This record gives sequence, C-alpha cells and structure tokens, in this order.
Amino acid sequence: MQYDVTVIGSGPGGYVAAIRAAQLGFKTAIIEKRKTLGGTCLNVGCIPSKALLDSSEHYHNAVKKFETHGIKMTGISVDMKQMIARKDEVVSQTCKGIDYLMDKNKITVYNGFGSFIDKNTIKITAEDGSSQEIKSDKVIIATGSEPITPPSFNYDGKRVITSTEALEITKVPKKMVIIGGGVIGLELGSVYARLGTEVEVIEYADSIIAGMDKDCGKELMRSMKKGLGVKFMLKHMVTSVSATSRSATIKYKKRGSEEEMETKADYCLVAIGRKAYTDKLGLENIGIETDERGRVIVDDHLQTQVPGVFAIGDVIKGAMLAHKAEEEGTFVAEFIAGQRPHINYNLIPGVVYTWPEVAGVGKTEQELKDVGVAYKVGKFPFKALGRARASMDTEGLVKILADKATDEILGVHMVGPRTADMIAEAVALMEFRASAEDVTRMSHAHPTYTEATKEAALAATADRAIHI
Repeated sequence: MQYDVTVIGSGPGGYVAAIRAAQLGFKTAIIEKRKTLGGTCLNVGCIPSKALLDSSEHYHNAVKKFETHGIKMTGISVDMKQMIARKDEVVSQTCKGIDYLMDKNKITVYNGFGSFIDKNTIKITAEDGSSQEIKSDKVIIATGSEPITPPSFNYDGKRVITSTEALEITKVPKKMVIIGGGVIGLELGSVYARLGTEVEVIEYADSIIAGMDKDCGKELMRSMKKGLGVKFMLKHMVTSVSATSRSATIKYKKRGSEEEMETKADYCLVAIGRKAYTDKLGLENIGIETDERGRVIVDDHLQTQVPGVFAIGDVIKGAMLAHKAEEEGTFVAEFIAGQRPHINYNLIPGVVYTWPEVAGVGKTEQELKDVGVAYKVGKFPFKALGRARASMDTEGLVKILADKATDEILGVHMVGPRTADMIAEAVALMEFRASAEDVTRMSHAHPTYTEATKEAALAATADRAIHI
C-alpha cells in the first residue's frame, strides 16, 4: 500500500499530525504498537492521571472542606476499585474518540511495531509476529517516551513501580515513597496523599518542579506539606531500591554525605523523568542519528538528516508535553504541504495538575537573572481575591515578569485554583507581545480567579495593585 504520509505513533503528536495531514489532502496512515490509539497520554499518562486527581480531590474535599461549607457527611470511605474503574472508562471513551477521528478523516490504522526498511518503506510487525510492508512518501516519527528506571532501582512493576503501575493500584497504600519531585511524582503523590497514604518525596535538586519558577515550587511544597502531610527530602539522592512481595526498601543519603539512610514503603514510585522511545524503529537502517540522550536529531523544520523523515514530540528535544507534541504534529503536516507554520517554544505553557494547580509560560525569574535581563516583578496572592475566598482556594499567587525598560511581559507563573486554564490568557498576551500595562487596561470579570492576573500586572507597573 502506498501513502503520502505515514505517522509512527498515535499519541497526541502522532494522531494530530495524521489528522492535519488528512485535512490537507494527503493519503495518510498511522501505526500504533498498542491495541488502542492515544499513546502514553491517553492510555497511561495525562488522561488517566487527571481522572484520579479529580476523584481523589472530591474525596479530600468531602473529608476536609464540606463541613465548613455546611455540608455534613458521615461514613465516607474510598472505593478504590470503583475509582480505578471510572478512570478506565474515561480512558476508554477518550481512546474511542480517537478511533472516530481516524474514521472521520479516512486515516488507515495499523496495529504493530513500525520500523524502517528504507526511508520510504515501513515494516509493521504485529503482536503475533506476522508482518507487512507499506510505502510512504513522507514519514513522521511520533513514538513518544518511556519512564527512566535505573538498574540500581530494581524496577519490577509490582512494588517498585512507575506512573503506569501507579494508575492501577486497587487498594490505598499505607505508605508510598516517590523518587523525584517533578510533575509526575507530585501529581500521583497528591492522589494517594488525599486518599490517606503517607507520602515521602526524595528529590536530588534543591527544589521541587525544578524547571519551573522557584516561587511556584516553594508555594506548592508549602501547600502539599500543610494540606496533605507530604514529607519532602530535598538535596537527597537514592542509592538503591530493593523489594519483597510486600514492600520496597529505599536507601538514600544527603548530597555530599556518606551517611546512608533507609525507609520502607508499600510502594516505591520511580518518577525521575522519561526518555525517548525508539525501540525497534530501525533508525540505523536509514542513517538517522540520536543525541546523547537518545533523542532523534531534527532541524528547524523538525526534519531528520534523512529528507522526508520527520520527528515530533517526546522523541525529540524539548519539553515532554502533549500540547507541545500536538503543535509539532500540525507544524510538520503544514510544512509538508508547503505552508509556513509557526511554533514559539518559549510560549509552550507548563502545568502541574496538583491542587493548587501550577502553571507557567515564558522565562522564569532565574532564567532572566542568568542572562542579565533587567526586569520587574508583580505578584498578587489568591488569599486577597474574593472569588478564591468564596471557594476556599486561597493558596498561591500570580507572578508577572516584565522587561524593565519596555514593559513587555517576559514570563507569567501561577500557583492556585484553575491556573491550568488561566495560563492561556498569558500565552495569548505574550504571543502578541503585550505589556504589563496592556493587561491593566483589560476588564476582567468579577469575581473570578483571573482578576489575580490583572492585579499582578498592576503590581508590576509602579506597584499599583488595588486589592492588596
């Protein structure tokens, strides 16, 4: 079979690339190793984790907040099997939605491992070992990433687990140790801490969510300590992990120290990052190179060294975010069609779906300091916001960084309620190179959480916030 465009991998980057290619008139195929489409994000990542985050937040609020609202409840308990079943139904519905989109756009779906025979010939190997070959003028690699599991951590998928297994636990653990204070570890740690699990986080860096603005990390850690009882051990490194059929033992030490400590838990969640997934792709057959971290090397048009072969998403450099992959999928399809697509990587927002949520876009304060850019800061706390007091979501703040000379917004960072949605306003403003003063002249509905953005902009322009 001959195709104009073939996409290997059906995650957010892959399926979006396929849909956009089909919309542009290309005969398109997509290859997926799983039985269901959607990649890591829909099957064992973004979607199922958010389902559990929402379920656990409902339970936590019922136990901790409802009485303050005048709602009295007794006999509240967690039905973990039902919680997992609901999560599975959300995943199933979402994956079926991708099936519908493939049919709607007349995209041919192949199940199996796709690998290069040559740059225009793809071999598809099914689960039963059978194989077939297809031809394609252009190929887009969108195979995503997988969790990093160092040999010394003895990952077994039972007691020493990754995010994949953490989404399938059907009994609330008494204790969980999380290695890594990044997005994945903190989101899943929040789920289980809300349900009553004792959670400890061991992080090598001196802050959690180290890639985001430091104020965000401080605010989130304070909230998770106070509201959920999560324990944090920063500047510590894990030396080894071992497991029995019932528990995991984690040995660790403080950075720069030789004194080793030990802790035990029902589960040890390894969440130290992800690596590009290129297994069985046959990159060597067509001369595609990878960098020191195993990522496919691409140019400014996301094309590899081999003309007509592109790569997007987690398998290339940059933030491992579903929406970044989606933008790249659209970019490549439109580039193949001869258009002039646009991506501003500085304006790909990052979000942590804890509660309070964390969101940021643009430069952090530390990044501006490192390159010597003169800037000004405006901050506004949610505790000073009427809408936040009404909903009992008073933790966190909005922080705006603006150029000291031109007032152009350089970065926006938020910790608070619904900041995952609020950050879109900041992205739009920065795409059009708005100034902090521009924000102050925009009417924000009252009472809303987004008023905090306007107040932070006011604070950044001559310290003239109204409500603090």
